[in-house]
Amino acid sequence: MLMALRTALFGIAFYGGSFWLLLLTLPALFLPVGAMKWVARTWSAWHRFCVRRILGIRVVIDGAPRPAGPALYATKHESFFEAIDAPTFLNGPVVPFAKMELMHIPLWGRAAAHYGVIGVDRESGAKTLRAMARQARSAKSAGRDFILFPEGTRVPHGEAGKLQSGLYGIYKTTGLPLVPVAVDSGLTYGQSPKRPGTIRYLVGEAIPPGLPRAELEDRVLRAINALNPASET
Repeated sequence: MLMALRTALFGIAFYGGSFWLLLLTLPALFLPVGAMKWVARTWSAWHRFCVRRILGIRVVIDGAPRPAGPALYATKHESFFEAIDAPTFLNGPVVPFAKMELMHIPLWGRAAAHYGVIGVDRESGAKTLRAMARQARSAKSAGRDFILFPEGTRVPHGEAGKLQSGLYGIYKTTGLPLVPVAVDSGLTYGQSPKRPGTIRYLVGEAIPPGLPRAELEDRVLRAINALNPASET
């Protein structure tokens, strides 16, 4: 009963705050990109505050040190927590790779494009791939990190999903070290109702650019499932 009450209060607080930030998104569309970055980081920080104070979930980060410069983060995806938390986790205006269908959502798609989200079309032609590469180079030159969910969808805790084919192409396009990240948000935030406890990020060793596809995918799959001991990877 208490967990259900906490979940309801979290929804009221988080989505209520999100509504006011959504209103700020409209003028931010016509301002320099810094305004949209502020909205995104504030939204993520508000989410983390609600998770910690209302749901009673601690967030801890363990593992290897992060690269000093820009990197591509490939993160396990167990719930919506890590998607919203990305700017807070990486402490900056991270550039997500997202399904192209999301970029076609009215208003959201326009705001995402202004922020710098890069749409990925798995059946795209050469022209679309070149446009994606230009966006990635521009964000890279600005010193921004990138993030993607290599399994392409949420995967329940304890399971290992299949890596999407676009992972290697993005790895080659960015030319950045790839940092695999395990996260176990499915144990707490991903439950219904949500449960108090701890969400743990486990940052893996950075994988240098230029590896062959098979080696990259093997290392990523093992690293992002490091908190799923029951998974066969």
